This record gives sequence, structure tokens and C-alpha cells, in this order.
Amino acid sequence: MKIFTNILVFLALGLIIFNITLLDFSHPFQGDSMVAFIGIGASFCAVLILLIFRMSKKLEEKMNDNL
Repeated sequence: MKIFTNILVFLALGLIIFNITLLDFSHPFQGDSMVAFIGIGASFCAVLILLIFRMSKKLEEKMNDNL
């Protein structure tokens, strides 16, 4: 499971980098730049959710070890 979450985090980070390259800084809220902002936000949320999931799994393992 750890390898799978690592792969998904790296894919989400790759999508963030890709969407940053699509931004047009002269017109940031028009056309493809708006789609890029949405993609960056969604990828950032995915990274946060995956990190929270990984932390919860670590806590679950520690709780099971203590029992």
C-alpha cells in the first residue's frame, strides 16, 4: 500500500508541474490558464488526501501493535 500511495503522490506532483507549465501569467484567469489553476488545486488536494491516508495507516499500525 505504501508503494501505491507513493506512486500516486508522485503522479499528482507531476500533474502540478505539468499544469504550472500551462499557466499564462499575462492572462492568468482566461482560457487554458483557468483549467490549469483547477488542475493544480485538484492535484494539491489529492496529495493532501494521500498524505493524510498514509498517516492514518501508520497510526492504525501503531494502535494494532500496542494491543
